[in-house]
Amino acid sequence: MKWVIPIALIMIVGSLGSALYFMMKDKGGSSRMVHSLMLRIGLSILLFLGILIAHYFGLIEATGVRVGTN
Repeated sequence: MKWVIPIALIMIVGSLGSALYFMMKDKGGSSRMVHSLMLRIGLSILLFLGILIAHYFGLIEATGVRVGTN
């Protein structure tokens, strides 16, 4: 899991960058930008679900940092 999460984040940022490239290059002439953004959303959802499942099965653990307490 130590390598899966950073690779997934790099893929998400790469998809976002390709959507920006297609937006600037195509000027609305094709749907490549929409497909890149759909891929980014799909990767983000898969990453979130993967983190939840990995936590459930004990592959990753919480750090113990308490949030919202004084």
